Amino acid sequence: MEWDRLFEDLEDQVASGWEAERAALDAETERLRVARLDLRTRLGALVDEGATLAAVLTDSTRVHGRLRAVGADWTAVQPQGAPGIVLLPSHAVELWALDHGALLSSSTAPAPLSPLRERMTFGFVLRDLARRRSGVTVRTRSGTVLAGTIDRAGSDHLDLALHDAGSPRRARAVAGFRILPFASVLSLSTDAPAPGLG
Repeated sequence: MEWDRLFEDLEDQVASGWEAERAALDAETERLRVARLDLRTRLGALVDEGATLAAVLTDSTRVHGRLRAVGADWTAVQPQGAPGIVLLPSHAVELWALDHGALLSSSTAPAPLSPLRERMTFGFVLRDLARRRSGVTVRTRSGTVLAGTIDRAGSDHLDLALHDAGSPRRARAVAGFRILPFASVLSLSTDAPAPGLG
């Protein structure tokens, strides 16, 4: 009888040891998986679930709305109650504020960005807006807010024709021109929904 108890105790100890070892291995595997996640991948998972969050920019401005797209070096947020899209270069976002459920779901086995979206840089999106002659409002690091139309977008800068927000670009309505380095742009809002991003 005592031998039976001894063997049962030994079996329980071995089973407990295996369970503890398996739990430690699972925890280490999860830590390694999370360590490999990058921010773009996590934000991409939030796009897929239509998460609402707030981007806090480096000047403390908050852009609150639904995350619509993530590119190589930018994100697009659709503000609540507004038709347009706000493009945020990655360097401009200081932090993302979201609820606990979205935070957890952003780190669970998200799908990687599509190869095309991986290559869509901030400049690529701005060149498309220039081609479409979309009206935009640009907020810079210094707090300057400029409205107009993007005439051209280079590899690291854009040319902006200044005119009243919401009005089309007409030669007689243009009040001036500005060259803006991408590094100075905190946000760029479109007057209307940006095609392909929503």
